[in-house]
Amino acid sequence: MNWQQAPHFFRPRLLDSLAGYNRQRLMQDMGAGIAVGIVALPLAMAFAIASGLKPEAGLFTAIIAGFLTSALGGSRVQIGGPAGAFIVIVYGIVERYGLANLILATAMSGVLLFLMGLFRLGTLIRFIPVAVVIGFTNGIAVLIMLSQIKDLMGLKVQAMPADFFGMLHVLSENLHTTNLAALLVALGSLSLLVGWMRLGRRLEATAYRWVSMVPGSIIALLFATLACLGLSLPVETIGSKFGGIPASLPSFQWPAFSWDSARFLLMPTLTLTLLGAIESLLCARITDSMIGDRNNPNQELMAQGVANFVTPFFGGMPATGTIARTVTNIQSGGTSPISGMVHALTLLAVVLLAAPLAGHIPLAALAAILLFVAWNMGEWREFLLLRQYRLPYRITLLAVFFLTVVFDLTVAVEVGLIAACLTFIYRISSLSRSEPVSRLDHPSLAGHEADIQAWRLYGALFFGAVKLVEEIEDKTNTPVLVIDLKNVIYVDSSGADALMNLIDTCRKKEIQLIICGLLHQPLDIARRSGLLNHLEGQLAPDLPAGIQQAIGLLRRADQ
Repeated sequence: MNWQQAPHFFRPRLLDSLAGYNRQRLMQDMGAGIAVGIVALPLAMAFAIASGLKPEAGLFTAIIAGFLTSALGGSRVQIGGPAGAFIVIVYGIVERYGLANLILATAMSGVLLFLMGLFRLGTLIRFIPVAVVIGFTNGIAVLIMLSQIKDLMGLKVQAMPADFFGMLHVLSENLHTTNLAALLVALGSLSLLVGWMRLGRRLEATAYRWVSMVPGSIIALLFATLACLGLSLPVETIGSKFGGIPASLPSFQWPAFSWDSARFLLMPTLTLTLLGAIESLLCARITDSMIGDRNNPNQELMAQGVANFVTPFFGGMPATGTIARTVTNIQSGGTSPISGMVHALTLLAVVLLAAPLAGHIPLAALAAILLFVAWNMGEWREFLLLRQYRLPYRITLLAVFFLTVVFDLTVAVEVGLIAACLTFIYRISSLSRSEPVSRLDHPSLAGHEADIQAWRLYGALFFGAVKLVEEIEDKTNTPVLVIDLKNVIYVDSSGADALMNLIDTCRKKEIQLIICGLLHQPLDIARRSGLLNHLEGQLAPDLPAGIQQAIGLLRRADQ
């Protein structure tokens, strides 16, 4: 094994991607990176503004986190940066705890993400049920759309609350302040986005397929900005609200937080960590299927951890893998992490050279873009397909969706995971079963039914299925009991304890117990728990051998 094949606890995919790298691939990556940078420009600003931050926070995040994710990540084509899924969480943290504590929570989540990757926990994210993921994704999409109504309609609202009912109350009280010009700009931008997407789909198989490569968000921003400037429309812009975007590199900033506040940030930090890990690894899995590759989930988590630890101290916000920009990277011909690094440098060039122009972008157009992103982010068809699934799946998905919208994402994920775990336990316990063995199955039992009881167990003997052993224990009234565990694939400590109780009960009742078919994991847990020490002379390799051993015990007793 050479050094390239040796296992590494920290090995960015960039190192492997550079093998055989040539000028052609470099040109492809540069073209793809520039295209992704153009797509990321309006999204980064829109995500930051919707999160209650200045637009440059999104740009700095896309630049720093985007570069670090690509340079250190475990995927060839994944693009990192601010994501719509974080909007609701970040807005709530800023409103309740302040900007300084957002920096602390983001940095803490970065540490947790790195530790998750370091301890090889990347694959555990795949065990989160689909119903939970769809539920909170659709819930977040609803909250994003609701939060954009203010800028979409140009309402005179000083500050939007983070909770669902609070937003509804504020919006309803301020509907009379609707700015017709802002509403027309937003509707025009939204119509242009939808129309450009449909046009691109129609032209994909023609010579004009390059149209589909031009991001609709840039077209919408360009036309909206020109319309507002040309017609002198009275709409709020980035410049009028935030004073524009600084045309300089971000500087290091150490927030004035106290460690006493860190304990209140535990749940927000865990939410950022979990959401970032899920978004990043789901994005990586989707892109793997598109390019026929396999990412390193643990390396990806460590890269996300580094990015989220560094970025907030330079004016950034939480970051993760982003599906829309990653798909754009693939469609634009990106072949390695170099394209993601070029995307970050493209945004840096825009900030340094074209920042003054961003001040004229109307907020209504950015709200329309976010509304469009949120709609495409949700998996609304799943609601129509719920009839095809079992009741537990439906309840889990709808509960997570409802709790995300009405209460809090953290509560929603906790309840969803608990519901999914309980459902899984119930389903597995229902698949575990026992059945008596009759002389029709084993003719050698003929004439011994009154003296020998034989049972087969199937499935998993865990804490949710120990009642199977208890029922056998209650029904046993013969001198000899034979239990076949050949078809038991898993035994936990509760199952081993139930078998130990059965051994004690049989000894007290002077019943001869024979265990058959202990293999693989059940044999290992029996050895480690000390169960084997109590079964000397009471083990058989399989059921026929166990029945013959039981018959031999009866004959010796008769003698």
